[in-house]
Amino acid sequence: MRRFDTSTLDKQTMFRLTPDEVSNIYNGLDCCVTWEVYDKLAVQMEEEEECVQRTYAFALEKSAPFFEMNLRGILIDQVALRKTEAELQGILDGLKDRFSYMTKEIFGRPLSATSHVQVKQLFYDHLGINAIKKRNSKGVYAPSSDEDALNRLMFNFWAEPFARYVLAIREISKKLSFLRTNLSADGRFRTTLNIAGTNTGRSSSSDSAFGDGSNLQNVDTTLRYPFIADPGMILVNVDLEQADARNVGAIIYNMFCDSDEQLPDGRWVRDLAADYLDACESGDTHSKVANLSWPELDWPADFKDWKEFCDSLEVYPGVSYRQAAKKLGHATNYMGKPKSIAERTHIALAVVEAFQPRYFRGFPLIPMWQQETIRQIRQVGTLITPYGRRRNFYGRPDDPETWRAAIAYSPQSMTGEQIDRGITQLWKGMPEAQLLIQVHDSILFQVPYSKHQELVPRALELLRFPIDLKNGRKFEVPLEAKTGYNWGNRVEDRKTGKVDNEWGLQKWKGMDSRQPPNRKRSVRELIG
Repeated sequence: MRRFDTSTLDKQTMFRLTPDEVSNIYNGLDCCVTWEVYDKLAVQMEEEEECVQRTYAFALEKSAPFFEMNLRGILIDQVALRKTEAELQGILDGLKDRFSYMTKEIFGRPLSATSHVQVKQLFYDHLGINAIKKRNSKGVYAPSSDEDALNRLMFNFWAEPFARYVLAIREISKKLSFLRTNLSADGRFRTTLNIAGTNTGRSSSSDSAFGDGSNLQNVDTTLRYPFIADPGMILVNVDLEQADARNVGAIIYNMFCDSDEQLPDGRWVRDLAADYLDACESGDTHSKVANLSWPELDWPADFKDWKEFCDSLEVYPGVSYRQAAKKLGHATNYMGKPKSIAERTHIALAVVEAFQPRYFRGFPLIPMWQQETIRQIRQVGTLITPYGRRRNFYGRPDDPETWRAAIAYSPQSMTGEQIDRGITQLWKGMPEAQLLIQVHDSILFQVPYSKHQELVPRALELLRFPIDLKNGRKFEVPLEAKTGYNWGNRVEDRKTGKVDNEWGLQKWKGMDSRQPPNRKRSVRELIG
């Protein structure tokens, strides 16, 4: 092989080389420069804190299972894919026709919901609404018609029906674009899981190294039917239950369990340190929050009846008390303001404004945790999670955006750490489990159906990752497992008994009696 002195190469020399020689030089530089950078960084790593070294060591350790998922991909049922695509295209065509007819009858000409120019004309010219402005790609504040702007327009009486149409049309268009993603030649959908893709330590997902596939971590549940198990295998999906909320509870407990402070009402802070974590570990956090926030309701005497009770009542049209407690509690934990929460959840502003004071009275250490996090950002600009992952915040220390990012960091980082450590243990301890995709707080894998009764319990044990909090308190996020033959959920109507997606994921109860389906039939055959 011909040798090159890269220090003497210039454009003219490169133009005289063959394509193979140019590629060889590029690959050589890619390897050599990376090695030189590694040598420099290795010296810096030796000088870092132990927690940083452990984080880096674990990143290397988990590279193997993540790389394996990138290579394997997930098998696609082509019939189910085309059927799902056809159904969505029919819905989209109908929505576009109705939107066009509606705008023509009202404004004298049909408008397109897919044209940002025409959508802005609709709201800001035809309807005369004050323009919602944002900084565009040129750095200029200009009228916007993005998703956030449309959600804010939903609170305008005249704009709401049009905003709903535009949002629905855009959402279905995105789904169709995803379904039309190029597959690999072997009929599998592949992605690239980037283990260093986010500031929190969670992975990100993008198209595969070969240019096909796409992000698989934000796949709408209605689009998961075509993703199927390989012949003779059964899918297993394991989720962390209410991980972010439990992690908030663990952080608050560790922060305040030894505190000598008193609240203005005379209560000791250390006596309240476990309240939120206890609520999370009660079995139904959201019902507990709903009870604290709306005590005036006629609550059943038995706690086990609370979930059904607050699920059956609406605090706002289309939103039950339990759903509201879940959405509003999560957003409030991360320092969401009433107006922005209302815009994103489509829950009335008055409901949000009434909820937050009650929520903070029930859990007074949540705002204390938020303020302590802000204090740390102002003073040192650094946070370290209970798992030892350190993050430096380079935003302005007095900017509320920096504060919100910092408050969300530790709970979300812990969730990623918990699932990733479980995945790594599973990969090492059970070669029969074929990992498919990690989705923030869950893992999808497949095992041979013939051994699934033995392998699923073993897998759940390997996925556990308990830790010790202060004063010897044990902390662990529980796992929920489902099994099936496609990635969608099996849904059964309790009243009629009708089943939607017969081969979908269903709750694990010790075994799955459904035999692997005949792949000559579509997995969506039973879907109406």
